Amino acid sequence: MILALIRRASLAALLAALAACSVPMLAPQQPVVVPPPVEPPPVVKPVPKPPRLGLALGGGAARGFAHIGVIQVLEEAGIKVDLVAGTSAGSLVAALYASGKTGKEMQTLAEGMDEGAITDWSFPLRGLIRGEALARFIRDKTGGKGIEQMVLPLGIVATDLGDGSAVLFRSGDTGTAVRASSAVPAVFQPVKIGQREYVDGGLVSPVPVRFAREMGAQLVLAVDITSPPAAEPPNDAFRMLMQTFAIMGRSINTFELRDADVLVRPRLDGISSADFTARRRAIQAGREAAQALLPLIRQRIAEKTR
Repeated sequence: MILALIRRASLAALLAALAACSVPMLAPQQPVVVPPPVEPPPVVKPVPKPPRLGLALGGGAARGFAHIGVIQVLEEAGIKVDLVAGTSAGSLVAALYASGKTGKEMQTLAEGMDEGAITDWSFPLRGLIRGEALARFIRDKTGGKGIEQMVLPLGIVATDLGDGSAVLFRSGDTGTAVRASSAVPAVFQPVKIGQREYVDGGLVSPVPVRFAREMGAQLVLAVDITSPPAAEPPNDAFRMLMQTFAIMGRSINTFELRDADVLVRPRLDGISSADFTARRRAIQAGREAAQALLPLIRQRIAEKTR
């Protein structure tokens, strides 16, 4: 019996020793929360930027009404023009357009225009027409805005009579600049601006493509309304003068027009530079030419959109 008690005591001591040496149980750990992966911010692609579209409106006297038809088609197609440069008759339409007039408004103005209201005859020393009536007409129809105040950037091309250089007017009196740009030698008197005299811009730039580029155009739509030389020799002084301009203009245009992205040539057969009675026909010819080239214009814009 004593032996049994000893055995029990030994077993109890052994159990106590083992309990003292045992590692206490750790408290249960909290679950680790893993945050979801952070998605990188979406890549914002820049909005495609269309090219700066410049209109280059050429000279051609009464044939210039065709410019209005071209502008109407661009407006109807939602094609935004960013700047406009004009020579001679093109400078007149360019000034009206840059001032904020729409194609429809310009057509209404053209159809109601009294040719006599812009013709002030003078003693024929240096020209049959003074041109001040034309300048007043432009000031009135553009609200008296200077070139630099227009809704659209405007450039008007004239020729320096002293050295024969081309001049691009970007500021100053709009009426005076249009008058200078339209001053056909021997028909209109030269126009003095500052210390220089100026005549028709068509002598040096019948369609001002390079000047539209100079103004910042990345895509140039040129409208050529120049008359081809007549097959039969002219039999009066005015037509002889116009024939001279046609021959000279064709030569200059060969070089300048090749830099245009799109060239619009309205079919103005039978409409002479002096025919102010064919206004509606000229406007319609401009519309038809522009409509035919709309797919090409959109293609060129898409190609240059960045």
